[in-house]
Amino acid sequence: MNDEQLLRYSRHILLPQIGIEGQERLLASRVLVIGAGGLGSPVALYLASAGVGSVTICDSDAVDLTNLQRQIVHRGDSVGKNKADSARATLATINPAVEVVALAERVDEKRLEALVAQTDVVVDGSDNFATRHAANRVCVRLRKPLVSGAAVRFDGQVAVFDLRLDGAPCYACLFPEHGESEDVRCAVMGVFAPLTGIVGSIQAAEALKLLAATGDTLAGRLLLLDALAMQVRIVKLAKDPSCPVCRV
Repeated sequence: MNDEQLLRYSRHILLPQIGIEGQERLLASRVLVIGAGGLGSPVALYLASAGVGSVTICDSDAVDLTNLQRQIVHRGDSVGKNKADSARATLATINPAVEVVALAERVDEKRLEALVAQTDVVVDGSDNFATRHAANRVCVRLRKPLVSGAAVRFDGQVAVFDLRLDGAPCYACLFPEHGESEDVRCAVMGVFAPLTGIVGSIQAAEALKLLAATGDTLAGRLLLLDALAMQVRIVKLAKDPSCPVCRV
């Protein structure tokens, strides 16, 4: 690290759990962020400010006025612009040394496989089960850790699925692909503005811990947040031996 980096990241370096070695790991890391909405916004902001070397952001949507209530990476003059491009512009003002790749596309499984193969951690901030399951299948195949989050109304959840660990469950163990789960969109149900910031910040924290190889992650656990009562529960997750995605 040069002198400017030592100063910029000094508060991380002061933490014995991170230090210079951990910060150097962050600088050399590559993260894929799926979605630049309510969850992807704080994720991208904290990854860039923390000095992750390369952040790839995928989102095919354009910024809408209704997004600005919670999607904090976007600004008023971004309305009508692609979200990934808007996020890249904002991150450049925060930490221009971070490489930000903006992909204005909704990635399918084949495209995800190529992207995930080049990254160290995948952070899923998408709002639909099709994308979540596609990301999970790819991460299982490539043995890449997946940080998953969701937020709607006042309810949020975060989990880490890391198939590098023995006996670790995958996303499909928790939410079977052909189960009864249905997409719940913010446009229909509404969402408490700070909730996405809380959930996305936790996702960013989990990704940074994975990259810096420090602390205990939410692997094998599901964090459930009720922001209306401000109560948190953590549930242990078990691997489904009959899961069609991750069974051996």
